[in-house]
Amino acid sequence: MNMRPPSFSTLARPQPMALAGRRVLVLGLGDTGLSVVNWLKSEGGSVRIADTRASPPHRNDLHEEEIVTGKFKASLLKGMDLVCISPGLSLHEELIQTAITRNIPVVGDIELFAWAVRGRSSSQVLAVTGTNGKSTVSALAGHLLRSAGIDCEVAGNIGPAGTKLPKPDLLLLSYTGCYTFMKWFELLREEYDCPAVFFHVPYQGDGVLEPEHREYMLRQLREQVIPALERATGRAYDEDALRERLALAAEAEDHLVAVLQSAKHKPSPIDGYFGTVYYVGPIFSAFRGTQEGVEYYRALREEIEERVAAGQGPVTPEGPLDNQKYRLVVEGPPSWTHFRDFWKMFADEGAVVVASTYTKVGGTYDFGFRHNPDDPLGTLADYCSGCYTNLNLPSRIDMLVRYIQEYEADGFVINSVKSCNSFSAGQLMILREVEKRTGIPGAFIESDLVDPRYFSTANIKNRLESYFQMIQARRAGREA
Repeated sequence: MNMRPPSFSTLARPQPMALAGRRVLVLGLGDTGLSVVNWLKSEGGSVRIADTRASPPHRNDLHEEEIVTGKFKASLLKGMDLVCISPGLSLHEELIQTAITRNIPVVGDIELFAWAVRGRSSSQVLAVTGTNGKSTVSALAGHLLRSAGIDCEVAGNIGPAGTKLPKPDLLLLSYTGCYTFMKWFELLREEYDCPAVFFHVPYQGDGVLEPEHREYMLRQLREQVIPALERATGRAYDEDALRERLALAAEAEDHLVAVLQSAKHKPSPIDGYFGTVYYVGPIFSAFRGTQEGVEYYRALREEIEERVAAGQGPVTPEGPLDNQKYRLVVEGPPSWTHFRDFWKMFADEGAVVVASTYTKVGGTYDFGFRHNPDDPLGTLADYCSGCYTNLNLPSRIDMLVRYIQEYEADGFVINSVKSCNSFSAGQLMILREVEKRTGIPGAFIESDLVDPRYFSTANIKNRLESYFQMIQARRAGREA
């Protein structure tokens, strides 16, 4: 059988090389070319840039690099250790063929990325190529991986090409209990040399938002935050537009609460901790107050209601969890460095989390809060004050007790992380008090959000397995 010759050609795969001290010819100064130049410089390489266009798109973004425009000439290869080409260039370009003849390695930006991945982590790279459908296949592959609980990023021409984020015009920090944020924004202010506004939210030490504290926040909004935003945007504050956004936010919040409270069903159609961090992402970030946000949460609610009607559980890294042996409430953030492994420890034992406190760091909507369009600035103050990390310990205990009772939980787990004192401070007291008020023993494990050294797989797994055995023994004792 005669096969049709391929309409494309591939390059010989070069051996990965350290880029420090290497001279690299970058062909093309579009988005990809600029990202490659910045990457090579950060790795200690030196660059020569060539583009056939008289005025490449990003010429003004570079000031110290050698940039040659016009027809490619063989002299560009003099002294070069490596050639990196942009995706739009043909491999049949004469200069590229000359480089291959001279045994100068020729790569694309994806190969540089793969070198970095191989050298710094055990992550795998899934590459998609072709003439048509690359973006669709890439997006679908990313969706399938995430649905299977595998952390992944989809990049290339489907997303940003690796260029740096633009310099911010303003840094706005709303402090609601996470001390690390202040240091982050202090460093960002120094890095970008731009204005910064600190919106201070008083801690609810007595369990309520005091009137003078609310007025203090309103003064900050009127006298500091709004003027700073007006200067940065060149636009005047429009309270009617804010009211419209708040109405959309409240509508989305209604749908989200229905999703969260669906976990009261048996079996629970959602995981209220591992799975719900994905559900709350849009409303905690860019989609609050948008029509897109409303549509997302409406669709999510409809899907969850279908799962309730079908008696289906959530989808975990190991597949659907319909046979649920243990219903749990969890206090504390997850371990992001081992997120899938951590979730799997619960799913393998048939444990579903029906409610959690971490998913309320961006709003305690299931306790009645809704953004109120009739009081635009006041409702912003109320929202920030009521986020979970701004609540005092008795309020947090009340929340956990209520979750355990209303969601008919079999137990509760506290994951105490090293990097966030806003959570870890007082958790042993929380454990004892919740046990006392519910009569249900809790489990206490230790890990971290971002430092993998504090995640001991064997230790955490053993503690969880022992805890589940204890729950089972208590059941057996009650039945006897």
